[in-house]
Amino acid sequence: MTQVSAPEAGSYAGAIVAIVASLTLTQWGVIAGIVTALVTCAANLFYMARKDRREERALAAQLGERA
Repeated sequence: MTQVSAPEAGSYAGAIVAIVASLTLTQWGVIAGIVTALVTCAANLFYMARKDRREERALAAQLGERA
């Protein structure tokens, strides 16, 4: 990968600032809603996987008692 020169980095930074500055409050609300939904979905997947593993261990222990 090549190094980014100072003028090139300034150009990228200016483009990012221009994009961020052009967003309205409504658009920021939409972005916040999407990010919140994605974080909630990831947390739910994580905790459901933990619940599934816990239930599998409990079932295996329960079946082991019956055998």
